[in-house]
Amino acid sequence: MNARSLPKVNSNRECGVSLLEALITIVILAFGILGLAGLQSRLQTVEVEAYARSQALILLDDMAARLSAHRGVAATYVAANPVGTGDTQPTDCSGTALGVERDTCEWSNALKGNTERSGSSGIGTMIGGRGCIEQLAGVDPPSYRVTVTWQGLSPTVSPGVGCGQALYGANDALRRAVVKVVSIAALGP
Repeated sequence: MNARSLPKVNSNRECGVSLLEALITIVILAFGILGLAGLQSRLQTVEVEAYARSQALILLDDMAARLSAHRGVAATYVAANPVGTGDTQPTDCSGTALGVERDTCEWSNALKGNTERSGSSGIGTMIGGRGCIEQLAGVDPPSYRVTVTWQGLSPTVSPGVGCGQALYGANDALRRAVVKVVSIAALGP
């Protein structure tokens, strides 16, 4: 049998190729890790936004239930200014009379996050929570628009409701809002 001999390979060349492959692998891994870090950061922002929205929906339903429970005096819930962050409601509502005043005080404190505290700061809700109650004109039965607004972390489209407008800095696209319309039916004969 005739044996063929293979040409000798220079081992110095092979070392350079292996080093280049390792360098390319490290660069690809670095880009992948940077991508994962960016994704994690974005996910955390989305999680905070989702938490704030869920808190806003809970507070919206709370006031809608209070409004429905006091249907005879529902018009007295309407206020010219938003309640919550920046209002003058006391932090302790126990001295406030029962009814509309107590409901407004408790809702204001919930919007401020005073249900959970760290030191003297309310931390239990969204950033800059405010609430508005407006009576809708020309609607029978009487209907009220309950709105909860708060400050988001990244700009989007500004909401179409006026509650909290221009109260969240120069960029109104940071303002978020959820709205519920409560109709008060006339009960009786």
